[in-house]
Amino acid sequence: MFDNLSDKLDKAFHILKGHGKITEVNVADTLKEVRRALLDADVNFKIAKDFTSRVKDKAIGQDVLTTLQPGQLMVKLVKDELTELMGGDVAGVNLSGNPSVILMSGLQGSGKTTFSGKLANFLKTKKGKKPLLVACDIYRPAAINQLHVVGDQIGVEVYSEPENKNAVSIAENAIKHAKANGYNVVIVDTAGRLAVDEEMMTEIANVHKAIQPQETLFVVDSMTGQDAVNTAKAFNDRLNFDGVVLTKLDGDTRGGAAISIKSVVDKPIKFIGTGEKMEAIDVFYPARMAERILGMGDVVSLVERAQEQYDEEEARKLQKKIAKNEFGFDDFLTQIQQVKKMGNMKDLVGMIPGAGKALKDVEIEDDAFKHIEAIIHSMTPAERTKPALLDAKRKTRIAKGSGTDIQQVNQLLKQFDQMSKMMKMMQGAGGKNLMRMMGGMKGMRP
Repeated sequence: MFDNLSDKLDKAFHILKGHGKITEVNVADTLKEVRRALLDADVNFKIAKDFTSRVKDKAIGQDVLTTLQPGQLMVKLVKDELTELMGGDVAGVNLSGNPSVILMSGLQGSGKTTFSGKLANFLKTKKGKKPLLVACDIYRPAAINQLHVVGDQIGVEVYSEPENKNAVSIAENAIKHAKANGYNVVIVDTAGRLAVDEEMMTEIANVHKAIQPQETLFVVDSMTGQDAVNTAKAFNDRLNFDGVVLTKLDGDTRGGAAISIKSVVDKPIKFIGTGEKMEAIDVFYPARMAERILGMGDVVSLVERAQEQYDEEEARKLQKKIAKNEFGFDDFLTQIQQVKKMGNMKDLVGMIPGAGKALKDVEIEDDAFKHIEAIIHSMTPAERTKPALLDAKRKTRIAKGSGTDIQQVNQLLKQFDQMSKMMKMMQGAGGKNLMRMMGGMKGMRP
C-alpha cells in the first residue's frame, strides 16, 4: 500500500538527515523532493504545491533549522499535514434512519457490488445490524446474480426484481420490504455509470431523490489515480454524496486518489477496501494512513484486528494446555487461522513500524502459511497431539504427504518446539495475548 510514495518520501527526508548543518536551502530541497514524490503518486499539482508551502511555513515557524533533530520534526510536520489533507478526523457512517438507507454510486468496474457485500458484512458482524442488500442494476443481469452470490456468502438477504426495469420502484419496494421484515439497514447497489452519461446520471439522481438515503457513498477504484478525483467531483455535483469509498488499495496504487480526493470534493473518505475477501474492509483513519505512508506502521489497527479475533474462553483453555505442556499442532493450527482472519499478510506486516521498509523487497504471499498447514494436515491426530512421536520414518511420510521435504518438516518442528518453550516462559507474565503469540510465529515459513 503506497510503497512507491513511501520510498520516495523516505529519500526526501534523507536530504536533511545527511547534513550536519541544516539550512533553509536543504529544507527547501527536501520539500521539493516531497512535492515531486506527491506528483509521482498522481496528486494534483496545485494540491502538492500548496501542501509543501504549508509545511515550509510551519517548519520555519517551529525553528526546524535550530532543532537537534530537524529530520524527525520535518517528518512530523509532513505527517500532520498529510492527515489534514486526507480529512483530519475519522468520519463515521450515518445509521440514524429506521431503516438506515445507504445508496452506493460510482463508475463501472469500481467495485461497488463487492463493496456493498463487504459493507453489509461489516455492519452485520461488527455493528450488530440486520442489513438488506438491494440489486438496482437493471442493465446487467450478471450484477444481480453477483450480488446474490455475495449475499449467500455472508448470510445476508438480497432483494431483487429481475423483470422490473425501473430502478426507482425497485429501491422503493425494497425499503417497504425492509420495514415489513425487520431490516434496519438497506444497502442499495446501483448500476455503474459514466459521469458524462446524462441519462444514467439522471436515473441515479432520481433514485436518490425518491429514497432520501441517510448516506450516499461514492465508490472509486484507487488505482485510477487523478482520474478518480475528477470523476468524484462530477458525481458530487449531481448527487452531493456524503462520503467516499476507496477500493483496491491493496493493489499497486500510487495513492493520489486517497491524498487528493478530500480537498477536491470536500467529502471524507469513510471506508477502504484492502483485498478480495468479504472481511477486507477498514474504516478510514487519516492519521493512521499518514503514518503508514511515512513508514511508521499502524500498531493501533494491528492491535484492533488482533482483538477482534481474540476469544477469551479459547485463550483460557489454551493457557491451561500450555501450563500442562499439552500445546499441540492442532492448537497451533487454530492460532494460524486467527492470524489469517486478521487480513492479508503484506498488509499486516505494513502495520508493524519499520517492518514494511525492512521487507519491501520480500514477497509476502497471502498463502504464507500454506507449507506449515500442509505439514500439519499430513500428521495423524496422535502426532499432532504429541509431537514427540515424530521419528525419522514418520517425518519422511509427512514430508511426502505434504509435498515438502524432510528439512522443512524438521525446521517446523524445531520452531514449534522453540515457540512452545517461549509460551511456557510467558505464562508467569500472563502471556495469553494473541499479539504475543504472533511474535512466536514470526518467520515460521518453511
